[in-house]
Amino acid sequence: MTARIIDIHPHVISDDETRYPPAPLFGKRSDWSQERPSTVDALIAAMDEAGVAQAAVVHSSTTYGFDNSYVVDACNAHPDRLIAVGSVDMLAGDATDTIRGWVGKGLAGLRVFTGGSTKDFDPSELDDPRAYPAWELMGELGLTMCIQTGPVGLGAVRALATRFPQVPIILDHLGRPDVTDGPPYAAAQSLWDLADVETIFFKLTPRIMGDSQKGAATPDTLFPRMVEVFGAKRLAWGSNFPTSPGTLKEIKATAEDRLASLSEEDREWIFGRTAETLYSKLTA
Repeated sequence: MTARIIDIHPHVISDDETRYPPAPLFGKRSDWSQERPSTVDALIAAMDEAGVAQAAVVHSSTTYGFDNSYVVDACNAHPDRLIAVGSVDMLAGDATDTIRGWVGKGLAGLRVFTGGSTKDFDPSELDDPRAYPAWELMGELGLTMCIQTGPVGLGAVRALATRFPQVPIILDHLGRPDVTDGPPYAAAQSLWDLADVETIFFKLTPRIMGDSQKGAATPDTLFPRMVEVFGAKRLAWGSNFPTSPGTLKEIKATAEDRLASLSEEDREWIFGRTAETLYSKLTA
């Protein structure tokens, strides 16, 4: 595989809490952001070691809430390597002004965090009419949206994709399907049901790499099934570094091992070319 490697899901945490004070969404800071913080300089060093050319850095909502200052400043310091994906309160009355403001400062994409390590998933905010003006603006500005949810939120994701087809949507961590039942992976039917919505894309992160070897699942049956259903052009690799344990080099090597049964062309899409279609600023 000779294509450039692009990571669309690392995080960065500042070591200067005076300049960038933590203010976690839902009022609880994630354990990983305290135990395994990684500054932008540490990320760049890790990318160099791992052979990762560029990255779309995802704002840590469980550290900074809706304050995207660090992810924007960090990525602006390395414009040839990084772009920033931030979060805003999509339900706020001034959401459109806020989005324009952050885009003016360098934000290249958005993310909605409905739950995860610090809170159970609540998809109610996804298809809330109060967010529609913000989604309309995203379409106008050419922004991609990442959504962090589980199977409980996939119906709302489909509704949003149908209502706003001009906004590409990426499901963080593949929407966290249950694949432990093994082929034909019937327990993940709600995921397969999104096959016809071509504006929904899927992140392959360490979570699914681990799950691909649990229960009756195997990498050689699961990932070809994903390519069969969605096509490699809708799949993209994300490291979740440093949230997931291990170095970036180790995380990347694990992903390469799990996806080894796919064709070289499919792996080139997953490890880079899909990212380029989602984020126009990620170019050679």
